[in-house]
Amino acid sequence: MTKVFKELGHFKIGIIFIVITVIGNVIASLALPNYLSTIINESIPNKDVLGIISIGGTMLIFVLIGAVCNIATGYFSSKVSMGLGKNMRSNVFRKIQYFSQTEFDQFSTSSLITRTNNDIIQVQNFINMLLRVSLMAPFMFVGGIIMALSKSATMSMILLISMPVMIVVVLLIGKFATPLSKKMQEKIDKINLVTREKLTGIRVARAFGTEDYETERFKEVNADFMKNSIKMNTLMGAMTPVLSLVLYATTVALLAFGGYQIVTTINGIMIGDVIAVIQYVMQIMMSVMLLSMIFVMYPRAAVSAARINEVMDTVEAIQEPAIPASIPQEKGVLEFKDVVFGFEGADHPVIKNISFTSNPGEITAIIGSTGCGKSVLINLIPRFYDVLSGEILLDGINIKNYKIEDLRKKIGYVPQKAFLFKGTISDNIQFGDENASEDRIEEAIRIAQSYDFVTAKEGGFEAPIAQGGSNVSGGQKQRLAIARAIVRKPEVYIFDDSFSALDFKTDAALRSALMKEAKEATVILVAQRVSTIMHANRILVMENGQCVGMGKHEDLLKTCDVYKEIVYSQLSKEEA
Repeated sequence: MTKVFKELGHFKIGIIFIVITVIGNVIASLALPNYLSTIINESIPNKDVLGIISIGGTMLIFVLIGAVCNIATGYFSSKVSMGLGKNMRSNVFRKIQYFSQTEFDQFSTSSLITRTNNDIIQVQNFINMLLRVSLMAPFMFVGGIIMALSKSATMSMILLISMPVMIVVVLLIGKFATPLSKKMQEKIDKINLVTREKLTGIRVARAFGTEDYETERFKEVNADFMKNSIKMNTLMGAMTPVLSLVLYATTVALLAFGGYQIVTTINGIMIGDVIAVIQYVMQIMMSVMLLSMIFVMYPRAAVSAARINEVMDTVEAIQEPAIPASIPQEKGVLEFKDVVFGFEGADHPVIKNISFTSNPGEITAIIGSTGCGKSVLINLIPRFYDVLSGEILLDGINIKNYKIEDLRKKIGYVPQKAFLFKGTISDNIQFGDENASEDRIEEAIRIAQSYDFVTAKEGGFEAPIAQGGSNVSGGQKQRLAIARAIVRKPEVYIFDDSFSALDFKTDAALRSALMKEAKEATVILVAQRVSTIMHANRILVMENGQCVGMGKHEDLLKTCDVYKEIVYSQLSKEEA
């Protein structure tokens, strides 16, 4: 929570206003019992109507002051806490934006969603309550004690019994609440995980008829969350009646003791003073109850703050260079030098000793069995991961020495699983180049063989795209993703099995148009279809993370058994 409190330093003016309004509210609250005591002790016995009206008017003014201050405190507290939540949410989102794939592997997507939303809500609610209560309660506590002692020191001594009891109750509840609070956020993570998987994979669930299984799966995590919530709420619920019991017992004791003093005329205490002391003691104990609410909310807020800080304190695996290299004159020369890569904690590298050079105007294709490391290999180029050893050079400079933004501007990347954002077709294409003109967008769509289906849609280029591109087919989604890469005119094109959903005719037409567009760019192409890569300048054959063959199609048919096996599994000897 320390970092959260430091963030409050950005809201100094708001906090100053909160302090002013709190002090005004406390003064008004402490003044009222004193005036009430004066009316009962002096004006009523003497039948001083004017005195009653005068003091009553003054009390009404203090009530209005207290109400205005209370409203103002709520407004400024909300403004500060919501502003803090907004800043934290922006900071976490900005941090996640620059996470590499390594960090996304460390934090699940559902957990990051929970931390960005629910955890920050817990913290901002705590801060809101803290600002409204923690400033007022100490003033009320100290002021109440002073005023109570001034009216009757002997009656005020009852607090020496009730106060320790309340403090012990709060400490005990806080002790058991902390572990439950941590579990609460973890279980929300699980609910988000299952819900997200269910909604994302709803078509698969329906296709295989696993709705009942998914329902039971959700029921399990939901029931688990419910059980933990019941424990937490039971614990929290026990606090209010216990503290109320102490409060009412204290009130009864004060009435009994005050009545005894009046009847026996001990210390000459008056009825008005007894009532005033009771009200001051109530204010003192209410301030303790309010602080106890803060104390109870703190464990969950602290757990949430720790989870937020865990994200913010994560050191990205992909770091910007201390002194970024200047962008060279050469355009698109890509070279792998003895590259090795393995995931953190893995026993063996995924990529082993890969070396090749690809020049502008050349197509380097990568083929191999599933899981042989093709996608991992090309994900090293835009630095989604960093190599363990060896080098990847772009235009003669190690990619680690480029500013990440400069490196990725040189690359047009089409992932294995095409993803479209909610918006229009034009919006999605402009992700490649936000300054792209309408003519350039149309040209990219034509090259990607998307013009016919785009213009056939109602709205054409402005036709809406649903979240994830769920309202277009797999092949259409791939072609729009390819158009998004084309529109930026990159120096290096990376296609990660990006033609898999296309029919052979569209595949051939797209590749033909693309080669004309990318004739001065370097093309790295991962594919499963032999027909897609047959005419590449260079083919890398991958097996178990190693390059077992490199060369042109005709040469590999003679020298590489793995490639030959792949080819003949798809084509006849005549076609090959």
